[in-house]
Amino acid sequence: MEKPDESLVHEARDGSTAALDLLMNRYKPLVKARAKDYYLTGGDPEDLIQEGMIGLYKAVLDFDHAKNVKFATFAGLCVVRQIQSAIKAASRQKHMPLNTSELLEDNIPHNFNNPEDLLLNLEAYQNIDGFIRENLTHLELDVLRLHLDGESHMQIAQQLGKNMKTVDNALQRIRRKIKGVVR
Repeated sequence: MEKPDESLVHEARDGSTAALDLLMNRYKPLVKARAKDYYLTGGDPEDLIQEGMIGLYKAVLDFDHAKNVKFATFAGLCVVRQIQSAIKAASRQKHMPLNTSELLEDNIPHNFNNPEDLLLNLEAYQNIDGFIRENLTHLELDVLRLHLDGESHMQIAQQLGKNMKTVDNALQRIRRKIKGVVR
């Protein structure tokens, strides 16, 4: 016979990784079902599932037996709220500089100890700039310019008279193209 969720929550809080794993596995289908109802700009469905699993973990930590609510109900609410919070955070682009910096940062050396290194880095940046100007469409150049100015996807769409999906697709193409040149 299966242990009740509430009992597993208590055991997980007491340090039982087996109980936590069982709860996480038991509720993963719920997380996947909830995640399917949402779209994360610039992300993929797995990102939303991960956010949902974080919400599920928070539900285990925050569940209060005394409130006379079933864990399943509370967990579903926590999962949805975590997914919604992730979507709101992404739309605010709060972490945009951190999320986009990997495009160049991981692939261009930062050693400026001598003039030769500085010249090589300057040459690399010029090559990237030239590549961008030659290989991005007019729309992609406009989207990139506004994105680098810190505009949100919605602001870019409004300024260019495009929908958000078009802007998001353009940003995805830009990332793929730039990754191809800096690797």
